[in-house]
Amino acid sequence: MSYPGPEPSEPSLGQLVGEIGEDLSRLVRQELQLAKAELREEAGKAGKAAGLLGGAGFAGYMVALLLTLAVVFGLGNVMDLGWAALIVAVIWAVVGAVLYTTGRARLREVQPKPERTVETLKEDAQWARDLTK
Repeated sequence: MSYPGPEPSEPSLGQLVGEIGEDLSRLVRQELQLAKAELREEAGKAGKAAGLLGGAGFAGYMVALLLTLAVVFGLGNVMDLGWAALIVAVIWAVVGAVLYTTGRARLREVQPKPERTVETLKEDAQWARDLTK
């Protein structure tokens, strides 16, 4: 005896809705993982830029210290010791300027939001809207 109704090979409406729910939850988990990875990457860039700016700060401190020593020794011993300290201070000033500009440029490259995740979320939202039409 055969019973009328859907064939067993066709999924029911409940099964289809369940699969959509599973797919959406998997998609959300994957998007969160992508966002975490992007934020970790940007935090690494920010950390490196901050390190360079810290190096520039240290170089600035050395410039101030050595310029002070140059003035003291320059006044105390008009030529030898003061001029040597002044040359070293100028070298530190160049190092500090290079570290500062490099750190500042890298800090500008840091993206405040996970752009790829935002784009894929927009695509997912569009897909969901198209699905309900």
